[in-house]
Amino acid sequence: MRASKTLLNALVGAGLLTGCATKQPPTRVEIQQQSGTLTNLTLTNAWKAAPVSTNSIQDNWLASFGDAQLDALVVEALANNPDLRVAATRVEQAGEYVELAKAALRPAVNVFGTGGLNMGGGDISSALQGISLGASWEPDLWGRMRYGRNAAQANYASAQADFEFARQSLAASTAKSWFAASETWQQQQIAEDMVKAAAELVTLATQRQKVGPGSEQEVALARASLGNYQDNARQVRLAHQQTQRALELLLGRYPAAELTARHELTTMPGEIPAGLPLEMLERRPDLVAAERRVAAAFNRVGEAKAAQLPRIILNANVAAIDSDILQLQEDFDNPTGGVGAKFLAPIYQGGALKTQVRIRTLEQKEAVAAYARQVFKALGDVENSLAAGQTLAERERGLRQVLAESERALALAQTSYRVGVGDLRPVQQQQLNVHAARLALLRVQSEQLAQRVNLHLALGGSFQPSEPLQAGVSMK
Repeated sequence: MRASKTLLNALVGAGLLTGCATKQPPTRVEIQQQSGTLTNLTLTNAWKAAPVSTNSIQDNWLASFGDAQLDALVVEALANNPDLRVAATRVEQAGEYVELAKAALRPAVNVFGTGGLNMGGGDISSALQGISLGASWEPDLWGRMRYGRNAAQANYASAQADFEFARQSLAASTAKSWFAASETWQQQQIAEDMVKAAAELVTLATQRQKVGPGSEQEVALARASLGNYQDNARQVRLAHQQTQRALELLLGRYPAAELTARHELTTMPGEIPAGLPLEMLERRPDLVAAERRVAAAFNRVGEAKAAQLPRIILNANVAAIDSDILQLQEDFDNPTGGVGAKFLAPIYQGGALKTQVRIRTLEQKEAVAAYARQVFKALGDVENSLAAGQTLAERERGLRQVLAESERALALAQTSYRVGVGDLRPVQQQQLNVHAARLALLRVQSEQLAQRVNLHLALGGSFQPSEPLQAGVSMK
């Protein structure tokens, strides 16, 4: 017994003193170097697609639209959206895997008992009766279990970042759907006005045919035009209902197309600071998630390498044993106990352990490549949003001029009609042109709002006031 205790103490001391420290995963800069993003890309210069402020990216972009209804809808979506609940559950699962990995580092304690009235009771193969309390612990000499724990923690951080990106994407989708619902509602009003104007042209064409100047062909053309406008009005009505249903589904509501849309577009906010590309890489949650996946893969490599090294398992137990069948030794005294150790050194596993290291190494390379792919996508998101925003701003200025000229032409046609120079047909036709110009301008203004949301999402700015996201930092 004394020798066993000495052995146990020696092994415990060895486990505590000689355990190898785990290596740290690559930093963000190292990952960027490995992925080629620092060598192949210029990340410290301003964005190329449009001239924007390089001041630090700001959070709380939702408030910049100044729309209380939109704020309330985003809160409702965050609380009820089923897809977001799925993402939240994945975060919880990842957290439990961390606890599972931590449990492997702790001792295991078990109680075992057997007994009965005859020959060990229900277990006829046992001739002993008693109870035993045992404990076992594997010192993590080479860091195998710590690497596993670190990998689980990195996966947990990745899941948290993915969840944050899902929240930001949901807020963006809700905002864009809200703007689209407002746009389609206004399109309905314009479409109905165009139907009325086309109907008046049919009436005029019919009257002209009756009094002589008109023809049956003019009447047929006017009726065909009216039919086209009526069909367009039906399509716009369906589009509005579909937009309502899409927004209701985001909110976790029944898709009944009953949500009342805003009757005018939200005011376009002013210019936003876009920062520098390098700053965006540090803020976007999906890039932080990709970075954490690299760290998880790195730790899995360390875990696989440590699995090739010997293992020691320490055991200790205390038991009270009796038997109606067997005669125990004369010097046997209850309770009894002991300590010991198991030594396991893998000698030959058919190459499985080395193959596992190679697999984990390739998984790490894949994670680095996936990070680079995500970086390129993120940069493209920002540049495309900036280019689209600039083009839409130019188009809006041009379409405002088109609308102004169309309204001026309508005023001239109305003046000619009032003084008796022309008939009412040019007036009605020009009215249709004005409605078409209004529709085109409305479409561009709605796209501007959607692109502004896309830009916020691409830059990694949060829709709520918050601190910039950092790798490995838990998000609540």
